[in-house]
Amino acid sequence: MTGRTILVTGAGAGIGAAIAEAAVAQGDRVIVAAPHDNGIEVADRIGAEFVRCDVTDRDQVEAAFAAAGTVDGVVHNATSRLSNVPAKLAEVTTDEWRVHADVSLLGAWHCATAALPRLREGGGRFVVMTSPAGMEGSPMNPLYGVVKGGLRGFAKSLAREWSPLGHTVNAVSPLAATGALTQAFANDPTLEGRLTAKVPLGWFGDPLQDIAPPVLFLLSDAARYVTGQTLVVDGGRFMNL
Repeated sequence: MTGRTILVTGAGAGIGAAIAEAAVAQGDRVIVAAPHDNGIEVADRIGAEFVRCDVTDRDQVEAAFAAAGTVDGVVHNATSRLSNVPAKLAEVTTDEWRVHADVSLLGAWHCATAALPRLREGGGRFVVMTSPAGMEGSPMNPLYGVVKGGLRGFAKSLAREWSPLGHTVNAVSPLAATGALTQAFANDPTLEGRLTAKVPLGWFGDPLQDIAPPVLFLLSDAARYVTGQTLVVDGGRFMNL
């Protein structure tokens, strides 16, 4: 898989930036779609193209895909700026609900509808990034768990809809050492110990070395018979789905 065009949302930092970097390294044309200037810095560093894109804005998403042209793969990685802000589900505001849902779920829909007419005929790949919080919930940020769980349902439904077209749709649930995880540990001092104890391999994955390669696999034709699945990349934390 080289020479393809891959668009990654939320690629200005963390796992999104790692996926973009790994794709460039294997010879792909990569579109770093991000709303802030850190996306420019990532694109310049790895040799990708930058498109300013807030996934909650349909016009910006359409413009990003128009700039990309025909695409072989899409990774919807963008997450809300509130993803690491502690909250109780019974106390969140309507605005907080919308911020989470708009980036994760509305953003996924915007990307899917913009991508469909531009996906490589008979073999486009679409990946959404979910989370362990979407499978077991989150006591610190339940809204994050709600929308990440919703993305799994989105991937399954879209996989059924797009299968006759030859396109695959999958989700990836990573556990990686990122700035977001560091902030989560700061919010909950007991979290690191509890998480580590649940990971059979005993450590958190590296975004570039451990998370990006499985995502690139799902974007490749080697995964042409895999669709509607959640690939869990977490050192063995979840062994039953």
